[in-house]
Amino acid sequence: MAVDAQRRIAELEAELIAKDTVIAEQGARITEQQERIEALSKQVAELAARLGQNSNNSHKPPSSDPPSARNQRKGKRKSKRKRGGQPGHRGSRRTLLPPEQIDEFVDFFPPQCENCWQELPEVADAAAKRYQHTELPPIKPHTTEYRRHAVKCSCCGYKTRAAYDAAAIPASSFGPRLSAMMALLTGYYHLSRRRTVQLLSDIVGVQVSLGALSEVEGRVSDALRPAIAEAWAEVRGAEVKHTDGTSWLQAGATLSLWTIATAAATVFKILADGSKKTLEPLYGALLGILVSDRAKVLNFWAMERRQVCWAHLIRKFISFSERDGPDGGDIGRELLQYTGVMFGYWHDYKDGKLSREMLRAWMSPLREQVQAVLARAVVADKKGLSGSCADILAHKHALWTFVDEPGVEPTNNHAERELRAFVLWRRRSFGTQSERGNLFAERVMTVAHTARKQNKNVFGFLTACCQAQRDDGPMPSLFDAETAAA
Repeated sequence: MAVDAQRRIAELEAELIAKDTVIAEQGARITEQQERIEALSKQVAELAARLGQNSNNSHKPPSSDPPSARNQRKGKRKSKRKRGGQPGHRGSRRTLLPPEQIDEFVDFFPPQCENCWQELPEVADAAAKRYQHTELPPIKPHTTEYRRHAVKCSCCGYKTRAAYDAAAIPASSFGPRLSAMMALLTGYYHLSRRRTVQLLSDIVGVQVSLGALSEVEGRVSDALRPAIAEAWAEVRGAEVKHTDGTSWLQAGATLSLWTIATAAATVFKILADGSKKTLEPLYGALLGILVSDRAKVLNFWAMERRQVCWAHLIRKFISFSERDGPDGGDIGRELLQYTGVMFGYWHDYKDGKLSREMLRAWMSPLREQVQAVLARAVVADKKGLSGSCADILAHKHALWTFVDEPGVEPTNNHAERELRAFVLWRRRSFGTQSERGNLFAERVMTVAHTARKQNKNVFGFLTACCQAQRDDGPMPSLFDAETAAA
């Protein structure tokens, strides 16, 4: 009996050990599954946050918004009015050209008096009713052929050919105006080279190969170098400048594209990368106030001489307000309320309702309130919230420069608008294929955007540059009086 009891105890102990082993294995699997659930929950939350990103709460451009998000943008309500002019609208009409710009006049005179039927003389009326009709005449290119003749001597019979005169015979097959048009179509209007070749053939009547078009781009790029130097000198010496960057593609490789924009000029530069070491030499002596986002690569600029873009901050605050939980959502909404008050003060100042002194006085308590909310968010130690608020606080000396410095805006919309054309070009053409293509792109866009700011005709200025290059004459200035088309 004692032996049986001991055997039974041993069996029960073995069963207990086996069950403990199974329980331990199940516990390990449960722990592993809990860890996987936590990881997957975190991943789902991150994906949901990314899925909810749009131009209102992130850096994404409005063009990336889906149709549903575009229709639901804050502050945008669907109007019940019909399309087109509303009742009572005065409308607008085409402005008549002055007489000196008219090519042909057709005059109509009344033959008889409507009262007594007496014949009337054809006397011009200073207040005549005017109607203008504009038409584009057929475009026929003007081609000049230069011929070097060989003449046979009547004495010795030797044939002498006229010497080649480089000053009289153009080196290029295309004149300054045609070269400027080619560069304008591809470098500013961003037509593809094939479409440009088709347009020149269909409308202008000029046959150009893709290779010849590329060579013309290179010559125009060289002709623009003096104007580019002028534009860079202008932006580097400006008191207030806006800057922004994006990616650019060269033969599939990712590069960095940056712009510096002032009230008078805009320059573009394509760089190998967007690192601080590469970027800092672009800005010269670091003069004036720099308006930008919070990009860390720009920290070489003194924080007291910077202005951080509040449009970027608004998008960040909106993303805070959309967070789950009271801490993130409440902090985001509170920051948005203060930001709304701040822009209200700013617009009142712009409209002349507030003086600069009043603006400073009204903004002073608002600064303290905003910074207090940011500090509270840092202490809350919330992932995705506290770190961002700490970074904004690190830029606190650059948040309010626009309040104290005339000519400084609270947003970086200026640089973003200037960069927009390049972004659309990149999306359509996938960038450039060579370093020469990069130079052409940045130079033509720099000249075009600066010429627009100087109220110059872009085509006329490009033509003048090409003409000066061909004739080896003085180059036109972007900042002198209007340059007329040649």
